[in-house]
Amino acid sequence: MSTRNTSPQPTTPTFAELGVAAEICEALADDGIHHTFAIQELTLPLALDGKDLIGQARTGMGKTLGFGVPLLDRVFDDADIAELDGTPRALVIVPTRELAIQVGDDVHRAARHTPVRTLTIYGGSSIEKQITQLERGVDVVIGTPGRVLDLYKRGNLQLNQVAICVLDEADEMLDLGFLPDIERIFQALQPATHKSPERPSTSGGRIQTLLFSATMPGEIKALTRKFQHKPIHIHAEDPSAGATHTGTRQVVFQAHQLDKLAVVSRILQNPGREQAVVFTRTKRSAAFLANDLAKLGFRVAAVHGDLNQGQREKALRALRSGTVDVLIATDVAARGIDIDSITHVINYHLPDDAMTFVHRIGRTGRAGKTGTAVSLVGLEELAKWRVINDELGLAQPNPPEWFSTSPELAAAFELPADLNNEVGPPTTVIGVDPDKHRGPRKKSKR
Repeated sequence: MSTRNTSPQPTTPTFAELGVAAEICEALADDGIHHTFAIQELTLPLALDGKDLIGQARTGMGKTLGFGVPLLDRVFDDADIAELDGTPRALVIVPTRELAIQVGDDVHRAARHTPVRTLTIYGGSSIEKQITQLERGVDVVIGTPGRVLDLYKRGNLQLNQVAICVLDEADEMLDLGFLPDIERIFQALQPATHKSPERPSTSGGRIQTLLFSATMPGEIKALTRKFQHKPIHIHAEDPSAGATHTGTRQVVFQAHQLDKLAVVSRILQNPGREQAVVFTRTKRSAAFLANDLAKLGFRVAAVHGDLNQGQREKALRALRSGTVDVLIATDVAARGIDIDSITHVINYHLPDDAMTFVHRIGRTGRAGKTGTAVSLVGLEELAKWRVINDELGLAQPNPPEWFSTSPELAAAFELPADLNNEVGPPTTVIGVDPDKHRGPRKKSKR
């Protein structure tokens, strides 16, 4: 579960002060959430009033509740939207399965004291179960583009009564090639008949659209012009602010490939570490690193493309519950993890571009907390690092060269002098088949 907004925000209004329904405020209070963050404070009054919005903020700034709370409030208690009858009144579209699960959980928790029924749909899970749930009645659907279109084309997902549509992480939709699917979904959203018998709709049958994105490339701007009605563009912070969180400490240094395991094992023993995510470039390297760290005694889970959805969900549940405190991941997980106790992100391999770098390290320093982002730059990655450094203005074009035994590494992470790479007896990796990635078996001579 996400525990955003738990830090006191005395300078911002509470959700109740902004007019959010008491039942939703009660659910948020159950999780220690009372005051808003900047993106929520700015979006809530407008979204509650039915306005179209473009919300622009970096990852980890509280966008989910920024759209989830007004969406639920309007579906639950807005006279301009027809009473709930089990036909979806709101649709939230997200780019990845992991993010769908996270957003779905947040929205479901916020709705738990209301009659609003939510459903999360995505590929890789049983479509038959999702069809059954839709037949029983659903008021808010959170889903990935492919599965939303699939269920719509089958006739199981009705979109003609949707009054509110949210597009979350729009720039990631673009990166993953989902924009054609998004256009098809928007075209299927026929004007909803959300007039009550007593009070005519103030929106004239128009669907409210809320679009959230960290960046606004040209294709996304074109999408807003095509499907939004006079949208209000909201920046939750100074538009000239850097792409990375100010609360995230950046530690960047050159590391030799053969020494990286020892380096990571020592960083993970930083006294201030709670949970950590380590990003690798390939599925194979993720599996190997997870197994190697488990042999050193770390409690490890892995998420990468070789795993089925059930294995991925098991790994992420283990991280959220605290069963493990280290997650090894490829970029499949870069936008699907929203856990406030992640204090460290380690780039075991650098990503291919600056925006992926931003999304990776955005897993820490979330919701007003501090975090540490570590980048181990291999000798062959120096050119790639300089491109990332220049684009993000990190002012570290020539990172120092450190080894696992370097005093600089020990000082940066407050490590004791007598540190050992092993922290305990070997453990079992959650999310990895132990028989895979061991290399080819020898053939029998028989």
